[in-house]
Formats: sequence, structure tokens, C-alpha cells
Amino acid sequence: MKGKQTARRRRWGKALRFLAATVTTAVGFYALFALLFSTEEERRLQQENELYESYYQSLREKERLVSDVVEGLEMKDDALYRRIFETEAPSVDAVTAADLISVSDSLSESFYLSYSASKSESLRMMARSVDENFREIYRILAARRDSLPPLSMPLEGMSSAQTGASVGLKHNPLYKVDLQHDGIDLVAPQGSPVYAAAEGVVREIVRSNKGLGNIVEIDHRNGYRTRYALLGDISIAKGRTVKRGQKIGTVGISSTTFAPHLHYEVLRGDEVLDPVHFLFASVTPDEYAKMLYMSVSTRQSLD
Repeated sequence: MKGKQTARRRRWGKALRFLAATVTTAVGFYALFALLFSTEEERRLQQENELYESYYQSLREKERLVSDVVEGLEMKDDALYRRIFETEAPSVDAVTAADLISVSDSLSESFYLSYSASKSESLRMMARSVDENFREIYRILAARRDSLPPLSMPLEGMSSAQTGASVGLKHNPLYKVDLQHDGIDLVAPQGSPVYAAAEGVVREIVRSNKGLGNIVEIDHRNGYRTRYALLGDISIAKGRTVKRGQKIGTVGISSTTFAPHLHYEVLRGDEVLDPVHFLFASVTPDEYAKMLYMSVSTRQSLD
């Protein structure tokens, strides 16, 4: 009986060893096969990975080239601005939120909720204040007959980058001293068309090679006048009625100016007004904010 048990244990032992050897051999063959041979799906995925890697390297190179070009253009723009205005170019993105916060990720959710609630209430109060101010403005304008609606842009396609110095003491490029500047400089290529900002009658035309050069002055019959100086050609006659947006001349340049531009003035009687305050109806709010900032921060005039 004992001999039979011993023989049975030997047979089971041989079977287990054979099974273990078979499994080990199978695993070994599978590993070798997987190492030496790839399935169709694996080959396809490997090709895609190689393609993406090559495409990524190409994109990195293009990104570097674009960054170099942008940096070069920024340097050229800054150099051109310094040459024209003799000052550093101001940032056109100066109008931003005044209370941006910089905090770590450790702040709780309740902090952000309370902060958002307080800001929302503050913005609602500001909106109500703006609405009330506009209502008062409309009431005052309705009661006055000599008021002037927002004027159109005298140049087509104007942007904030073309805005120069406005009204005030500005550094004169010819005399190198601070002189009173009674208009706004709108930079444009020589020969660009100049348009009437509003309907009116041509009150005066000056043709000269000195000072502000060729000038057209339009009376808007309500106490307001607009003046367009440093013109090249003049395409309107004195006494003629002009419509808003009608061409009256072209941008020119004189011996006393640094670059071709339109010197544009707005007057009420003998009072000199800042023309930039009458341009907001022709551009977006963001663009107008940038134009306003540029007109105030530009230290040197072009005439």
C-alpha cells in the first residue's frame, strides 16, 4: 500500500514538473515572438508615433521662427516710434482691471465665492451709475441746441497705433521746446483721403507752405467747427455745403512736419476742444480706450 502511494506521488510530481516546463517554455516563446515580431496594429501605432514626433519637431521649428519674426517686428516698431516721437512707445494695453489679484492655490472655495459676490455687486452699482450719467447727458443734450453729436473719423481705417499727440503742451520737433498743440495728430500715408467729420459749410480754406500748410475749416452751424490741416490736395471750395463722410482733401506733409499726418482740430467758438473725445462713435470701446491713452501719453507732436 505504501509503495502504491509513493508511485502515485512520483507520477503527480512528474506531471507538475512537465506542466511547469510547458508553461515556462510557452511564456518564453511568446516573449521571444513579441520581441522579434510586431502585430499589424503595433506597427501602425509605431508609425503614427514616428509621424507625430516628426510633426512635433517641425512645429517647434516653425514656432521658433515665428517668435523670432515677432520679436524683430516689435523691435522695429519701437525704434520707429522712438524716431518719430523721441520717446519710448507706451503700452497700448494700459487700460486693464485695476484690482487683479495674484494668489496661491491654497485659497479656499469660499474666498472665491465671496470675492466674486462682492465684485458682482460693485459692478452692478457701477452699471447703475453709468446708466444714470447717460440719462443726465441725454437730458442736457436735449435741452441744448448748440450741441454736437459724436463726429465721424476724418480718416478711413484708423487704429490706435496711428494716434499721435492731442491737445496740450507738447514737445515741438522743429523748435525742440514745449509748445501748445491745439489738435490731434492722426498718422496716415501721404495722399490718404480726408473726410468731413460732420455736415456743415466750408468756412475757410488756407493754402500755404508754412505752419499748418493747407487748411480746410468747416462750420457745423451749431457753435462747433472742425479744422483739417497739413492737407495735400483740397477737393472742396469755400462756401460749399459738405455732408458727413464727404472727401475734402488728402493727407499731406510740409517742411515743418516730421512725418505725413492729419492735424485735426475741434473748436466751439474760440474754445479749443480735445478731438479724441469726439471719435468714440467710430471705433470699438477697446480701440477708443487705446486711442485715448495714446493721445495723452504721446509727449511729442508731429507739427
